[in-house]
Amino acid sequence: MKQVRYFAILFCVALSVQAVAQETPIFPKGEKAVNVHHVGNVWLKELNVADSVFTYGTSVAIFDPGARLDWHSHPGGQILIITEGIGYYQEKGKPKQIVRPGEVVKCLPGVEHWHGATPESGVTYIATSPAQNGKTIWLHRVSDKEYNRTK
Repeated sequence: MKQVRYFAILFCVALSVQAVAQETPIFPKGEKAVNVHHVGNVWLKELNVADSVFTYGTSVAIFDPGARLDWHSHPGGQILIITEGIGYYQEKGKPKQIVRPGEVVKCLPGVEHWHGATPESGVTYIATSPAQNGKTIWLHRVSDKEYNRTK
């Protein structure tokens, strides 16, 4: 009887390890975004649409390696929670930062910035921003020189 329990426990542990090894994403990939304000492949999944009670929207963005958003700003700011991969975040006039899972990026209201994946790694983040302050203000493309700059 003890052997049966032992094998049952081992079987459950093996299934758990297999599920973790598959790295199943928490949220579905969403819809592939049309390349209007970015370079490369980006998928978006809206998790919460802003309404009169919860006045902020929340989405998941998944970037292929090398994908990046154009320079932009958010009138009400934005918070990014990095969940997978390695990415970049850069504010106008400041050095590019590397961002990793577990890090939180606070995009201040009205500050021009861009974010995206590194050339070698995709990146996934949860983004939330207040809707009542206005939509994203899109500016211009991040040049290859800006994207590839090391400092």
